[in-house]
Amino acid sequence: MADLNFYQNDEPTSPNAIHIQLMEELCNYFLITQKLSLSSTIVDIANEDELAYMRNAARPGAQALPLNQVIGDMAKIMSHRIAMNHPRFFGFIPSPVDENSFLGSMLTTMYNVGAGSWYQSSGASTVEDSLIKWFAEQAGLPPSSGGIFVSGGSVANLTAVVTARDAKLEFEQRPKAVIYMSEQTHSSMAKGIVVAGFHRNQIRRVQCDSSYRMKASSLRQQIESDRKNGLIPFMIAATCGLTNTGGIDDLNALADIAESEDLWLHADGAYGASILLSKTHKHCVDGIGRADSLTWDAHKWFFQVYDCGLILVRDKRNLIESFATGASYIRDADEASSEKVNFWNRGIEMSRPARGMKLWFTLQRLGLDKVSDMIDHGVDLAEFAELVFRGFENWEILSPAQLGILNFRYVPPISQPPGEGVDFDQFCDKLSRDQLFEVIQSLDSIAKEVSASFVKKRILKI
Repeated sequence: MADLNFYQNDEPTSPNAIHIQLMEELCNYFLITQKLSLSSTIVDIANEDELAYMRNAARPGAQALPLNQVIGDMAKIMSHRIAMNHPRFFGFIPSPVDENSFLGSMLTTMYNVGAGSWYQSSGASTVEDSLIKWFAEQAGLPPSSGGIFVSGGSVANLTAVVTARDAKLEFEQRPKAVIYMSEQTHSSMAKGIVVAGFHRNQIRRVQCDSSYRMKASSLRQQIESDRKNGLIPFMIAATCGLTNTGGIDDLNALADIAESEDLWLHADGAYGASILLSKTHKHCVDGIGRADSLTWDAHKWFFQVYDCGLILVRDKRNLIESFATGASYIRDADEASSEKVNFWNRGIEMSRPARGMKLWFTLQRLGLDKVSDMIDHGVDLAEFAELVFRGFENWEILSPAQLGILNFRYVPPISQPPGEGVDFDQFCDKLSRDQLFEVIQSLDSIAKEVSASFVKKRILKI
């Protein structure tokens, strides 16, 4: 049978030609991102003319456009971004992506598997479920545990809140329920609590110590006070890898309180849980296996493309009790056994992609020894940067290197008033940028002396 043809602008284009051209574009893009020069743009914000062009391009027309034009427009649109793979990008937690995740994502998209039920995706669902069990083992969770791959930490935290709510509260108790988190807890936690039906005044922000960890003594006092006032404590949200500082709560101390008070302990390890795969630094998250639920993002410190998050629960039956659903049109897809998982019974989504497959592909291609080295390298770089900054004058370490994060600032040796009519915050930002640029120039020469140990390693940006 002859190949089918697509007719675009009266020009026949075979599917093979389209696929080859697209693959060439993808390969070229990948090669470019691997060779970003130090002088290339990191932050590209569209100007008004570019925004106007994109708004116009966004509106579909009646006639098909040539493939080259659409690819060109896509390149223009997507170029306006922050280049997180840039060798000088140190701003956010999401890490550079390993090339195997690109490949795994492309393959997963090509198969277009609907991984809501085992009936739809017996292959991918089996691998995802087995991978989830393996991650639970790494965290020290029991065989009863289970989970689901989700879009990221926000949905994982929301899933944990809903599961904890249903496991610990009767419906009529919800108005008096109280949740505890620290002053440094990620904002997605509070958002998830509100989405789950609670009010913001049901959230308790517990004081932190000098290392930005939740103070166990303050937590105990707050729980005692709330109980005396007729309220119902039910959940503690610990953090394993703070967004601001990389700090990790004292998980054992919080687990002791949760057990004695019969509270649900959630650990938000969206960033920091990946340290579990480090041979050198795994001890940093001692106690994480005592949590009732754990958030873990692979697109943060596991070098994955968006999106790839994970929620683990100590007893998978809690997930099923909160999210299992039934309808006549899915009766044939009912779970036949615990080994044939319908993931739509473990989370919010009915329709979901096989998010875990690109992560599986990456782990298979790299091997655990390499992954451990890559994670350790992020910690090593943060500690190296701290050592360097401590050697510079007029730079202050606000919080020492923890995991892959370091906080520092420039402190002028003398007062330098910005002058009348100048915004003080903008003045300080410019001053810090100018001084940081000088430091980076110095770091370039220092880095050459240690570059041999950094060759061909992925970096978690500081």
